[in-house]
Amino acid sequence: MLRPSAGHATVRLLRRLGHEIDFPDAQTCCGQPFFNSGFAELARQQAKHTIRVFAGERTVVVPSGSCAAMVKVEYPHLLEHDPLWHPRALELAARTFELGDFLVNRLGVLDVGARYDGKVTHHYACHLRGLGLAGEVEKLLAHVAGATFVPLAHLDQCCGFGGSFSVRYPQVSTAMVNDKMNCILATGADAVVSTDAGCLMNIGGRLHREGKTVEVLHLAELLVRQ
Repeated sequence: MLRPSAGHATVRLLRRLGHEIDFPDAQTCCGQPFFNSGFAELARQQAKHTIRVFAGERTVVVPSGSCAAMVKVEYPHLLEHDPLWHPRALELAARTFELGDFLVNRLGVLDVGARYDGKVTHHYACHLRGLGLAGEVEKLLAHVAGATFVPLAHLDQCCGFGGSFSVRYPQVSTAMVNDKMNCILATGADAVVSTDAGCLMNIGGRLHREGKTVEVLHLAELLVRQ
């Protein structure tokens, strides 16, 4: 809802690579806002709904590290004492992949035919750490024709969004995104790439309010450029 262009780009990218894409109409939010706010039972209901919607054998690709982590890590935890739903949670978790993970580690694809003429840096979204992912985005960026990758200082430092964290602790959140913005500006990059809509919204909003022209892109949005 916040960045539909990321979803559209993911579909175009996967179709370019020869995949058939299905988008179940009944899918909703993964339930992470409930989970992060302490509403465990509501999160369980959301988890069960998602498991039902994505029943079957198809691989599930998620253009969001936080949503992927919710499905892969938290669903099995939430449903661990439910003998009916825990196996189903594990089954869905096993065939669910964050986009970069799917491209690099499942498909073994590094060059997707993308082109970007300029300097690019990468903000490492926090939930990639929870998934045990590191370096996949950089590997993909290294194969974008015309792009020069510029490392970001404090790469893995949170941008300060954290979902409801930014609402509950606005002063702390603002200080954190200011630090992130300054690190991005110090790279001289034309674009900053990340894998989560929340990070992109927070960083992009701060850059915009400060009158900066750095382009803020989801990984999929960059990889579909030719």
